[in-house]
Amino acid sequence: MPTRHLPLAALLLTLTLGATPAVAEVSVKGARFAATQEVNGRPFQLIGHGLFRYMIWDAYAGAYYQARGYPRPAPQSANVPRRLELEYFHAIEADDFAEVTRDTLREQLGAAEFQALEPALSAFNARYRDVSPGDRYALTWNDETLRLSLNGDPLYEGAEPALADALFGIWLGEAPLGEDFRDDLLGR
Repeated sequence: MPTRHLPLAALLLTLTLGATPAVAEVSVKGARFAATQEVNGRPFQLIGHGLFRYMIWDAYAGAYYQARGYPRPAPQSANVPRRLELEYFHAIEADDFAEVTRDTLREQLGAAEFQALEPALSAFNARYRDVSPGDRYALTWNDETLRLSLNGDPLYEGAEPALADALFGIWLGEAPLGEDFRDDLLGR
């Protein structure tokens, strides 16, 4: 190799040796989330992850994903397939999930928008189940269908883009339950 190419070769070798391998998963307080997922044949890429604290307690860990090939992040666009996973550190009753979901959406949405969503929201809320520490809810919108699953078991499925946007908005919208958590999920 001619000596004039040695500095370039050394630079390339340094960059190659210093490169960080792709991360296969991330961990938040012991909750592990894959960097990529495939849901019904569609690949999803991890956008961000974080810890949600309620008062002084670590309540749950979460990870937000979007389908590949879409603007990142785009958490409240009905055209963007997306997924939110939450792993809980404490037991929570199904009625508490339904109440918080309903009350949060009532606060975040205008009266007319909330009223229009109320029948679909009631059907969705009826599908919640009690959780124990280590249980994981996943909310997925594939650009046609909204799905809620608990530990991989489907609980709800419906074709309501407005409900999907509202539900993702609880954590990822302009007035989320926690701004730091939202920013972590969105990779900010």
